[in-house]
Amino acid sequence: MKKQIAALILAAIPMFGFAAGGAYPLDKVSIDLTDKAAMQDGAKTFVNYCMGCHGAKFQRYSRVADDLGISEELMMENLVLTDAKYGDHMISSMSEADGKKWFGAAAPDLTLVSRVRGKDWLYTYMRTFYEDPSRPYGVNNKVFDSVGMPNVLVGLQGKQTIGCTQVQVVEDGKKVFDPLTGVAVTEESCDELTIEPNTGTLSEAEFDEKIKNLVTFLEYSANPVKLKSQRIGTYVLLFLAFFFVFAYLLKREYWKDVH
Repeated sequence: MKKQIAALILAAIPMFGFAAGGAYPLDKVSIDLTDKAAMQDGAKTFVNYCMGCHGAKFQRYSRVADDLGISEELMMENLVLTDAKYGDHMISSMSEADGKKWFGAAAPDLTLVSRVRGKDWLYTYMRTFYEDPSRPYGVNNKVFDSVGMPNVLVGLQGKQTIGCTQVQVVEDGKKVFDPLTGVAVTEESCDELTIEPNTGTLSEAEFDEKIKNLVTFLEYSANPVKLKSQRIGTYVLLFLAFFFVFAYLLKREYWKDVH
């Protein structure tokens, strides 16, 4: 019995590790798994910017095309950038050996990353890379300190640095405003992420939307049948509620003569 309890505790340790993984506050993101246009854009970003190193080996090109409403012709022309076939798994073009040689470790597969990290973590992580000359690839990350990954989206977002800027004062979790004028009370903070003007092709809002679409695709990829499961679950609950009425009436009939 003691061995079983110890095994359960050891199995739970990684979950606590993820929960306490970083002190940087995560930004909340609301995604819609019924928005096929968003997932199509996310799939495009994933293939063009992520699959050079990462794969989605538990996902197939054909499954993605069917679920996201993409024709086979468009999929093969725009989203299959290797010699892979339509029904193949989405495997990275970089081998594990090359990953270990270039980055010190093989790049992780991203099929289930949304289940492991969570959508808010991914959304914040992809938006908080900043210039850090002390790191091997010249960048660091607010969510994942000493990250070993280059900022592949810098061309879209622009060069982000840590600098000084005016931020609104927050006390007890509430933003502070001047009681007479209603103007926000600010103070200088020198640990804020700032993007150098005209260094990226997208505006801040456009880049945030691009990352949101990428996270939506990764959330779908982690569980392609999530919406179907929820729909079936609704039917099951309705059936049980309907069945309960007849079960209750049958119970009353059986027990009506019992005193």
